[in-house]
Amino acid sequence: MLGLKIQRRICILLSLCCVSLGVWAQAWPSKPIALVVGSAPGSAPDVYARTIAEPVGRLLGTTVIIDNRAGANANIAAEFVARAPADGYALWVPAQSQMEINPSAYTDLRWKTADFVGVIKGVEAPLVFVVHPSVPARTLAEMSAWVKANPGKVSYASFSAGTLSHFLAHQLNEKLGLDMPHITYKGSGPQVQALLGGHVPLGFSQIQTALPHVQAGKLHALAVSGATRWRQLPQVPTLAESGHAEFTASTWFGLVARTGTPPELMQRLVDAARRAHLEPSVREKLEAMGFDVSAQTGPELNQALRDGEARWARVVRATGFRASN
Repeated sequence: MLGLKIQRRICILLSLCCVSLGVWAQAWPSKPIALVVGSAPGSAPDVYARTIAEPVGRLLGTTVIIDNRAGANANIAAEFVARAPADGYALWVPAQSQMEINPSAYTDLRWKTADFVGVIKGVEAPLVFVVHPSVPARTLAEMSAWVKANPGKVSYASFSAGTLSHFLAHQLNEKLGLDMPHITYKGSGPQVQALLGGHVPLGFSQIQTALPHVQAGKLHALAVSGATRWRQLPQVPTLAESGHAEFTASTWFGLVARTGTPPELMQRLVDAARRAHLEPSVREKLEAMGFDVSAQTGPELNQALRDGEARWARVVRATGFRASN
């Protein structure tokens, strides 16, 4: 009899908990939601976040603000969200390299991938392998032959160490048996300026930064890193078409929440984010910025995040690369 009474009390308590959680979920959001960006205003992740903030907030019935916490290659922003309550009010806006590469490249991180669950992979774009017009090559094969004829004399530029720009060129360097030193720059702008000036003859660049110069003939594009040809450079083959399918990769921006965020809130965040990205006016703005709208969500997204981290962990180990906050 006593055991039956205890069971009944437990059932009543569980029922009350379920009711209170349901009421709480219905009342959410009751304050602004912050999109935490790990770079300065005007940076690509910041511009992306500002583009989606209004429609996401409108669909959720609240204000969405941008919280720039720049520094340490977005690790400051990631740590802030990882330590925030799992209540859906603070979302990190990571770039591909920050989410997939940082966990392997930094030995002193105060966050881990398991701290986050994906809301949406919002946009993505390939990198483009470009050369200065003085380089006597219009294909990767011709580039390889030219570099081999000048051993140790040809460097490649990346827009930052520990990014796709660095690692794709490293892998290509290794696979083709080249001897190209790595020159790193602080951002895609300085990298492209160095390429335009011929200070460094070649490298993988963000397509948004390099595209105007390719179209003007100031740089030549030899390949793009995406799975298909880029719509604005239809004449440029993919790495796969050039015989290097294993290097297919894209950079992306998206939203992630704290692991442990209640499922009801996660679903509302995912639904609002996906609908916002697919609004014609929003999609048009993002595509004009040089991105494809992925809008990938759910288990597929979280599996993609795990696969990306595993892929680049192998590359980090192979290169011996280490970063520091």
